[in-house]
Amino acid sequence: MKKHILAVLAYMLPTFPLGFFWHLAIFADYYKSLHVYREEIIIPFGIASMLIQGIIWSVVYERLFSGESILRGAVKFAALACPLAWSFMVLAVSAKHHMSSVSGYLGIETAFIMVHYTIVSPLIAWVYSRQS
Repeated sequence: MKKHILAVLAYMLPTFPLGFFWHLAIFADYYKSLHVYREEIIIPFGIASMLIQGIIWSVVYERLFSGESILRGAVKFAALACPLAWSFMVLAVSAKHHMSSVSGYLGIETAFIMVHYTIVSPLIAWVYSRQS
């Protein structure tokens, strides 16, 4: 149970500030120009989403990659998580929502997914690595 809690924290603690600053500060003007997000972001929904994702990724990681070295586990996890996250966080949103530039959204959100999993994958891998 301790490792699951640590893995969820390894996912959530960097995800919230990265998502907040990426979407609402650093690239806020670009996202506004895309006209894809509501004016009032519902932050509790975002936190709930991150918690659910963190719990699921913790279980998936433990079952598929537990005991791997940090580097090997992180690469394997990212190879699974990135395409899956990209499919429902980027492709599905692009398919369903009005926006001023689908290609612009695809680009900025693809970059976000890559940065996000570059950060969280080694942290989750560290929790379940042989060394921990």
